[in-house]
Amino acid sequence: MADPDSCVKSNENILTDSFLHLEEIDVNLYRGVNLFHPTGARSVYGGQVVGHALRAAYTTVPAEHHVHSVHCYFLKGGSADTPILYYVDHTREGRTYCNRNVKAIQDGAAIFTMQASFKKAETDLYTHQYSMPVVPGPEGLLSNLEIMERQLKSDSVSERRKQYLEKKLTEKVTTETRPVKVQYTSREEPMAPISYSWVRAVGHIGDDYRIHHCVAVYLSDSILDVATFPGAIHGEKSRSRMFMTSLDHSVWFHNPFRIDEWMLYEKECPHCGDGRAITLGRLWKRDGTLAMSVAQEGVMRTFKSSL
Repeated sequence: MADPDSCVKSNENILTDSFLHLEEIDVNLYRGVNLFHPTGARSVYGGQVVGHALRAAYTTVPAEHHVHSVHCYFLKGGSADTPILYYVDHTREGRTYCNRNVKAIQDGAAIFTMQASFKKAETDLYTHQYSMPVVPGPEGLLSNLEIMERQLKSDSVSERRKQYLEKKLTEKVTTETRPVKVQYTSREEPMAPISYSWVRAVGHIGDDYRIHHCVAVYLSDSILDVATFPGAIHGEKSRSRMFMTSLDHSVWFHNPFRIDEWMLYEKECPHCGDGRAITLGRLWKRDGTLAMSVAQEGVMRTFKSSL
């Protein structure tokens, strides 16, 4: 059986050798440790669970197959104090396509499921795609970390917000985000539920496309926040009154890419209501190629309405 880490050698970084590391403990059974619980979150980062599940599934498919879609459900929040087990079920073996179902288990209970589909590469003359949004490049833009550092020094930021920022800035840096507009991070004024940010993994990931896919789904989970941009729920005070958690997450892979190079993450929220928000995203390569599409639905409630 393939070793989950056989394709990663001396160029490992914190994402591949820590947060996305898996231990093989039996046939089709893997264990994820070094779990990441983000500051202010109620559970383990969902993107890490998706990345673990995809990495586990990849070890069971032929080398010529690559993932083209994953469809996930978050059943309950995971704890960072206990390892997560991932069981891979071989649901279909085809000549072009094969499918895997992955169940994540913690303390004897299922916390997550993922259906992943893989295929052999093929070519067809009929192709088309949307056009990439025209936005400034990442050069010269402030990163999220730099924006938070500026907020921390601002006299207009509350003490509670400063305490959050201090903790957030101590987290291990695995990805870099440079929003096209500072307001996407500061959220001091109402905005339309649309954002554009340049993103990439920190460090060199290597040349195995499977690892780039796993890191990309890890990174893609940072999408639900765009639903908080409009004026009805905006700014620091609204964030303290909102309850948000992911319900499901889907990713479609269109073209090859490197996630350790700058990519534009386009996000939007077409609808929020009934305690739920639907968010859509696209990841673009700098040359205008559409690399991935993302969709996520999540719980979106004010604490008042959730009582």
